[in-house]
Order: sequence, then C-alpha cells, then structure tokens
Amino acid sequence: MSFLIAAASSVQAADVSARPKVGLVLGGGGARGAAHIGVLDVLEKLRVPVDCVAGTSMGALIAGAWVAGMSPEAMRASLATADWSDMFVDNPEYSEMSPRNKSISRYYMPGSESGVSGDGVRYQGGVVAGQKIKLFLNQLVQATQGERRIEQLPLPLSIVATDIGTGERVVFREGQLSQIMRASMSVPGLLAPVEYAGRKLVDGGLVDNLPVAEVRERCQADVVIAVDVSSPLLKVEEVGSLLSVSAQMIGILTEQNVSRSRAMLKAGDIYIKPDLEGIWASDFALHTEAAARGQVAAETLEAKLAALSLKAEAYAAWRQRLDVQQREPIRIDEVQVVGLQRVNPGAVERFLKLAPGGTLRAGDIDRDLLQIYGDGHYESVDYAVHSSEGRNILRVMPMEKSWGPDYLRFGVSLEADNRDGSSFGLRAAYHRTWINPLGGELLYHAELGSNNRLGVNYYQPFDARQDYFFEGLLGFEQERINVFQDKHRIAQYKATEGRVGAWLGRNMDFRGTARLGWLQRDRSYRRDIGVSSLPNADANFGGWQAALEFDRFDRMYFPTRGWAARLSYFDSPKLDYSRVDADVRGAFTLVDTVFNARLNYIGSPRGRLPVFDAGRLGGFLNMTAFSPNQLQGDDIRYASLRTEQIVGRLPLGLRGDMRVGLAFEAARLGRRLSETRQDDWLNSTAIYLGGQTPLGQAYLGFAYSTSGVSNVFLFIGTH
Repeated sequence: MSFLIAAASSVQAADVSARPKVGLVLGGGGARGAAHIGVLDVLEKLRVPVDCVAGTSMGALIAGAWVAGMSPEAMRASLATADWSDMFVDNPEYSEMSPRNKSISRYYMPGSESGVSGDGVRYQGGVVAGQKIKLFLNQLVQATQGERRIEQLPLPLSIVATDIGTGERVVFREGQLSQIMRASMSVPGLLAPVEYAGRKLVDGGLVDNLPVAEVRERCQADVVIAVDVSSPLLKVEEVGSLLSVSAQMIGILTEQNVSRSRAMLKAGDIYIKPDLEGIWASDFALHTEAAARGQVAAETLEAKLAALSLKAEAYAAWRQRLDVQQREPIRIDEVQVVGLQRVNPGAVERFLKLAPGGTLRAGDIDRDLLQIYGDGHYESVDYAVHSSEGRNILRVMPMEKSWGPDYLRFGVSLEADNRDGSSFGLRAAYHRTWINPLGGELLYHAELGSNNRLGVNYYQPFDARQDYFFEGLLGFEQERINVFQDKHRIAQYKATEGRVGAWLGRNMDFRGTARLGWLQRDRSYRRDIGVSSLPNADANFGGWQAALEFDRFDRMYFPTRGWAARLSYFDSPKLDYSRVDADVRGAFTLVDTVFNARLNYIGSPRGRLPVFDAGRLGGFLNMTAFSPNQLQGDDIRYASLRTEQIVGRLPLGLRGDMRVGLAFEAARLGRRLSETRQDDWLNSTAIYLGGQTPLGQAYLGFAYSTSGVSNVFLFIGTH
C-alpha cells in the first residue's frame, strides 16, 4: 500500500514539476477591477495553478485577498455586503461622532479644515483619508486572526505603488499586507497618500498599472496571464472641468505604462481584456456585472487557459496552500494604545469596548475604531494583533493628524427669499486643540455679513476620558431682525449683544451632553428702517441655564434615520422670567422615501418672554411659507410632517443625497410680538429640492400658507 501511495505522489510531483511556471498579473482600474474575480473563477474552474502574483491598485486588493485565502465566491459576497456609497466617507455616521466634534461640524464646511502652524498652512492629503477602506481591507485579509505579512503568504505576491516624492516605482514583496494594499490604491487627490517604510506612497497605476515585468522576475514565469481592466481615455469633448482634466492626466500616465507592459508579453502569454464599456472606475455598485464580464472574457480564452490545467489531484494539492481554515475569534489578553504624541490615551480607551479576556470580532473592533476616528483628532485609526509567548496583544494605532493640532475652519451661508430679500455670511475660525494633556481647546471664531459675530470658546475636559468638562464663552454679535405686520415688513432692527457664559457639562459618550451654567447678556436694539414696532429691548441681565441634548441622526443634514431631542431651561432672577425650549425630531426610511416628524415648544413657565428672548418661527422647515423670524412671540407650539423622495446620491467621498420633499407644518403662538392679527393656528405647505453638498446643506423650493403668505426660498451653506 505504501508503495502505491509513493508511486502516486511521484506521478503527481512529476505532473507539477513538468508544467510551466505561471505568473498572474492583476491590473488597476478602480471599480472595474471587480472583473478580476470573474477571471479567478475561471482559473479555479479550469484548475490553472499560479506560481506568483502581482497586482496594482484594485488588482492589488483582489490579489492580496486571494493569496491571503479568500475565495472568489467569498470576494463576491464581501463586495456585495459593502456599502460603497459610505466606504469613501471617512467619518462614522453622524450619530457616532463625539458631541464636541458634532458641534464644530455644524458650523463649518465639511473638508474646509486646514492645519496652521509656525511653518504656515498645511492641507489634508486627499478628499478621502481611507479610514473605512483600510478597515475593509483588514476584513478581507482576516487581520483579526493576526498580522498578515506579504512574505508569510503561501504564494509569492508583489504589490506595486508609487513614491509621490520621487516618482519611483515601488514594489513590495514583504511588509504589512493590508497597509500596502491601501497604499497601492491611493488615487492622487482622492485618497490620501500612505506613509510607509519612509516613503509617501500613492496609486501604483501611475508607474506600472499592469506589472508584467514583476512576475517575469519574481518567479521566472514561463507564461504570464495578464488581466487589463484599465479605463479608456476620455474623449476630447468630455474633457473640460478641472476634475475631468485631472482624471485624463492620470489616464494618460496609466495608458502609457500599460502599453509598455503589453509590449513585454510573449507569444505564449495570455492577455485578458474584459469588455467593461459603461463601467467606470467609480462604479463600485456595478461590481457584480464587472465580475461577470471578467468571467466571460476569461471563458473566451478557455482553450489557452486549459493548456495550463492540472489534473484534479495535483490541483487540489496546489490549491490547498491557499485554503485558510476559518478559526474561532481569538481571545485578547492585552489591549495597548500606541503611537500617540499629543492625545491622552484615555480619550481613545473610552471608546474601546473590548477588555482583556474578551474575543476579537471584526465588526466590533471596526465600530470602536470608527468612533475613535469620530473624535476628529486622527488621520487614521488602525489595529494589529500580535502574539507573543502564547498571549494575544491587540494594538490600537491612532495616527494623529499630521496637519494638526491647530486648524483653520471656514463656513459660508447664502439665504434668499422673495419677501425678505437675501442675507449672507462668511465664517472663519482658528481652532487650537490639545493645548493641555486633558484635551483643552480654544476656538476663536468670527463671521462677517448680514450678521456679524466675534468670540472665543474655551472647552476643558476634567478627566482623561473627557466625561466631564467646563465650557466658557465670550462673544459679541450683531444681527438683523425684521418685524412683520399684516404680512409686510414694517421695520428692521439691528440687535447688538455681548455675552459671557460658563457651564459644567457631562458627555454621555457620543450620544449627547448635559450641562448647567450661567449666561450673562448685554443686549440692545436699534431701529434702522421702518416704524417703531417693538418695545424698548435694552437689557443687561444674567441667568441660570440647563440643557440636555441628544442627536442620534445618521447625518447632520437631511438624515435618513434616527432621532434627536433637545431640552433647555433658562431662568433670569433679575428680569423675573424663565424660558423653556423643547424640540424632538425623528426620521426613518422605506426604500428611497424618507419620513420626518418634528415637535417643538418655546414658552415661559415663569413670567413672559421679553422681546429680546422671544421665540421665533419662519424659514425653511420652521413655518416655511413665512420669512425667517417673521413670527415672534411666547408660548409657541409647532409640529411638522414631511416626506422626501431620494432622487440622486452624491459621488464618492461625500455622504448625502438629493431629494424632492413635501412638508406640512402647523404652529400656534400664545402671545405675539409680530403678525399680531394672524389666526390662532397657522399652517404651511412646502415643496422643495434639497440635499447635502460640499458647502453644507442646500435647498430650493416654494411654500404657501392659507394665511395668505407664500415664499420662494433658497439656502446654501451652514447655519
């Protein structure tokens, strides 16, 4: 019996040794690279062995995952479950961001953050830092089971990147697999470069998008199977915008080096060029179709590929090296936070749910790392598992922003309607973070436009976990207030206010905050135009202020699901009045239709609200048919229901969509300071087009009320 087994093994070995060496090349092409999965399907079906693999960009992702043990079928499933509209948005959902970062983000444009130091202004490396992409790559290579290194993989693997500093072609044959895969995918301008091994790396497609020469050298391949999924150049009439010019430049560089690689192919090599017409590099939602087209392209060359086929037993022996047995989640004996320079480790540890003795699961650690990233202090947050002396150590590796810790931020707002005219504002801030080990922050802010503001905000946590904090405010503002009567503007006032405030607060993770403090105000009114219509409103007073605020919406503007609630109470002993603000909102989605509801109350449990602290209604989704602040008074009740149909989604790197909405609103003012002769209950119906943009929110629409008012309105920016 042993003789027969030895004889069979001898025949099998002879079969393997007699075959030509095969090198597999998977080229870059963004979403078009999903075609590689279909090609791998055919190679496995035909039992074609491979001796070494080289990949660039998306080809590096597929090659790395395959050599690390992921089957083509598993790749299809992984791509299908990935949310590609969210993959290129680094921040977690808005609900998972820290309260402090939420409050900053509401007032300044997304992506406007720039670093500032004694050396000048520094900028982010790309539109997308790649935080979620890196975590996705970790899942593909099963990083929760331990660090995967290229040199330890069962097949020789080469990944190509470009050194953006020198323009050199960089080929990695060793190193951390997921990090190098991420580097090879860093499309300049879109994805931030990756700093690795002393180099700043970007997409390898700039220098070698189809690395044929690498497999010839790496394993002396007799036959090269090269899969080319590169994008065609744009037609001359399609090149016009700055974005299209940049894409064309990258396309030209890629096409030139791909042409050189194709010229290296020999007569016995196999060149596969799937028909991917209509699928662009950014069409990740079409990954299933791209994979199917890759399979069709490989099947057309079945005769050539079949010549490389092994017998079933020999192929099974070869394929066994790539099969990675699924193991149970590993037990973590120690958790370390490493690499921090300014940030207190406690600020990171408060988000880590995994304690020593717990088991590591990809979904759990990804959630925790995204919440850490949502603090706003990091360029990336990654992890690695190291085993030493029988102990498993989880290392959490936050990389602080290289352009921090001090930032410039900007915001813009443009508002117009057909009854109140227009208003605008330009907003800027100088934001200093981590001015002490507990995470103190100073925010100097200014706004110039229809309303003018100048102030400084000081935020100081009391503990490393930042559960408790002190917040101080010193500010000055001028705002324009219009007064309406009988649907006409009868006066315009300029209100000037100086304020000083101090609060003690409690952060409840990312869910919300509670605070209690004192606010001192010095306010005066000056009539600019129109008739005297408001009582004397000059006052210097202070009062206690308490507030609870929760925001669990998935997006800052135009959410698709979640809820938010705010309750605040202000009491002025000097003027003998108090004010309550209560606001509850909710949203949920069915298919592509979003339903929203809101309830709001503003009133005075003690005394009456004075003119300078009156509740206000008017403007978009606040009694839309009325101009901003057209309705002023006390004891205000407001309710709204609206439905929004999603009609389009923003491109990669942006979270948001475009919607057509219909809103029904109703309100009642118990005591009025403007529009005193309106009906008890007011209504408003609005139709609008809106969505989230790189400048903030934007909307355009028309609203009508049976009270005899209507409004055409436009807004772009941040409030």
